[in-house]
Amino acid sequence: MNPHFEFQYPWVLVLLALLPVYAFLRGQFGGTATLRFPSADLARAAGVAVRATAGRWLIFLRLLTLALCLVALAGPRFAHDRSESQASGVDILLVLDLSWSMIALDMSGNEERVSRYDIVESVIEDFIRRRPHDRIGLIVFSAVPYLASPLTLNHDWLIQNLRRLHVGVIRELGTAIGDATAAAVRRLNTLKDSKSRIAVVLTDGDHNKGELDPVPAAELAAAMGVKLYTIGIGKEEPCVLPAFNPATGKLRLSPEGQIVPTITIQPANYSVLGQMARLARGRFYRATNRRELEGIYREIDQLEKTEVVLRRFTIYTPLYQWPLTAAFVLFSLEVLLANTRYRRIP
Repeated sequence: MNPHFEFQYPWVLVLLALLPVYAFLRGQFGGTATLRFPSADLARAAGVAVRATAGRWLIFLRLLTLALCLVALAGPRFAHDRSESQASGVDILLVLDLSWSMIALDMSGNEERVSRYDIVESVIEDFIRRRPHDRIGLIVFSAVPYLASPLTLNHDWLIQNLRRLHVGVIRELGTAIGDATAAAVRRLNTLKDSKSRIAVVLTDGDHNKGELDPVPAAELAAAMGVKLYTIGIGKEEPCVLPAFNPATGKLRLSPEGQIVPTITIQPANYSVLGQMARLARGRFYRATNRRELEGIYREIDQLEKTEVVLRRFTIYTPLYQWPLTAAFVLFSLEVLLANTRYRRIP
């Protein structure tokens, strides 16, 4: 919130009304200092003209000095209101299949050229933004898993890392569901202060690579207290993969702008994903288009709620030193003038 100006002791400002009384008690402004002589000739012989405004200027400086002192005593300050969230959050590791089959276009509309991965990326980004108080990390895998982002509350940085990814960035071909799940479980297990630890495993293929099978990986998750949500994507029919550039993840089109087909892949068998979810106290989901995938992540968002407590406080920036400094300068000026230019003869 924007800072606002205030006084810590505003009642002190009421004392400013006493300054006119003080001025009245000091006598009439601009009073002229006089000397008693037996003859007016002696006064004229003094040769110095009386400064009629001396009293007026000096009393003005005195009043202004007192006014600034009272303002300083009132405690002027800027108040910066702050709110701090204290969340009992959920630690979430998103486990994302980045194998080459994720370039398939079967989940997009008839007039679209949007790959499975493009749809998944946008849905996951929306999921991340809906959970600002949770630590979220990202593991991507093909034949081997890689940590794309550790668990973090810096979700802007996490989303930047997500956007840097594309199909083809992992050159090892295959789908290592078991190894990726185990990597997520081991990383979540290092967190001892979590309210809840979950892994969301999304894939479009069958497990065919890696050192650990998916079921033992799910048993490891159950033993470590990590809940698994598993998601299988893609239509239940053979799908032709389009040609693409692995260096960029962009489709390679014909000179006429048409998609160039390559190989045909068969639909995956997702029964193992359902078994994994049951073993690790989670749920298994299927998505064949963007709308279904969005609904899945919204449901997971509702199932794993985060308790957030907002603590409000105010930070103050004191400003009393400025009127106090000005008062000291004016008082010094008054003393200087009273002993030089406006000096009075006793």
